[in-house]
Amino acid sequence: MLPNSFNFLLFFAAVVGAYYVVPHRWRWSLLLVGSYYFYSTFDPQYLFLLAATTLVAYGFGIVVAKPFRQTTRRVLLTAGILVELSSLFLFKYFDFLMGSFEPLLTNLNIVSDAVALPRLDIILPVGLSFYTFSCISYLVDAYRKTIEPERHLGKLAVYVAFFPKLLAGPIERAPAFLAQLAKPITVDRIAIITGLQLIVWGLFKKVVIADRLAVFVDAGFNNPAFQSPVTVVVAVYFYAFQIYCDFSGYSDIAIGASLVLGIRLMENFRRPYMAKSVPEFWNKRWHLSLMRWFRDYLYIPLGGNRVAAWRQYTNVMIIFLVSGLWHGANWTFVIWGGLNGLYQVIHTAIEAPRRWMANHIRLPGILTTLMSVFLTFHLVGLAWVFFRASSIDNALGVLKRIWTALPQLPTLLVSYNWDTEFYLSLGLIVFLMGVEILDEKKPMSRRLADGPAIVRWTFYYAVGFSLLVIGMWGTQGFVYMNF
Repeated sequence: MLPNSFNFLLFFAAVVGAYYVVPHRWRWSLLLVGSYYFYSTFDPQYLFLLAATTLVAYGFGIVVAKPFRQTTRRVLLTAGILVELSSLFLFKYFDFLMGSFEPLLTNLNIVSDAVALPRLDIILPVGLSFYTFSCISYLVDAYRKTIEPERHLGKLAVYVAFFPKLLAGPIERAPAFLAQLAKPITVDRIAIITGLQLIVWGLFKKVVIADRLAVFVDAGFNNPAFQSPVTVVVAVYFYAFQIYCDFSGYSDIAIGASLVLGIRLMENFRRPYMAKSVPEFWNKRWHLSLMRWFRDYLYIPLGGNRVAAWRQYTNVMIIFLVSGLWHGANWTFVIWGGLNGLYQVIHTAIEAPRRWMANHIRLPGILTTLMSVFLTFHLVGLAWVFFRASSIDNALGVLKRIWTALPQLPTLLVSYNWDTEFYLSLGLIVFLMGVEILDEKKPMSRRLADGPAIVRWTFYYAVGFSLLVIGMWGTQGFVYMNF
């Protein structure tokens, strides 16, 4: 039951209706049953994995907070984290490592012929990386005494399995979530309206924009050597917006659905393609819940930026390489993470020359901003090629097809047979970025609330009409469900 389906909307309406009818003391059980039912619609057998992951977090969360010796508590925390990560290793990385070791063993002459290492060949459960990281953050918070260990197993299970965020985040922290779950929730008209607005906007980004762009993206990345260079160029540019609308669309739906239920989840996106540098893109605008997770639970424990420059650069590279692996068991993700880490390292390393240039080369502020946004978008877009590609060869094929055609590209663009669907897709991207530019200055929800009723309702009807008429409902799952 995908969140971009009418079945989900009916399910959500039923949960909301029951949620505000049952007494507060039973709401956790309604959310738990609803969340487990929602997850069962993908593959019921993986409910056992979800429950086991929760039980591990519950048991180790209690013992790591006990007044044992610090060394004992650290050992228990490490054991708990390793147990949580074991499911990720088995389901996500075991086959990947076996496949990587096979040619290595042959190349090192450890074996004379190609060896076939064992495979598990099991399907990756949806949302596994997200709820595993939620459990790990809970364990670390309990160890650090940021939170008292949750003694109510059912409420901790709701935190892990809460259906709006279960498949693709945000990776919410236990202290904030459990505190809200404990408080009686009354009907908040403003929160419900805001939540419904976010759900509709998230659906618009997913079913109207992202899934429409997916057709162009798939065409360019499938056998790029046999595609027109223009088709490949369009695929690369459109993918930047497909992945954004797909993932941020899910986050909007999750945050909006939670708001309707009276629970606030953390912000996950903040107009990323308006970033003026790659560090700004990652630290302040894109997938904020994951980057803050890595900052708090890996980067700072490694020393963060309170160490020598070379150590800081190493820490940054570790974060992004691990982030790449977290996204998927493929070397393309490692390269994607490595590229983004390298961008950050270079940006930090050349800070002094950048300041000198800013002080000595005076350019209009708007021009500097546009140049910075343009450069950042293309650096991120280059890395997205590896994120989207099915293999390293596929990514290099895409880049080679574009590079070899660069001299002829202006002519090819003019003579290309553009169709109505392309112009519609391009217009939707322009519309999206227009909304984002306005939102950067003042939140659109506030603009709509403060503006004339005719403007507000025209916007609502336009978005709703688009969902019904040109929305591609239920045609594709969310990209980040695969991680």
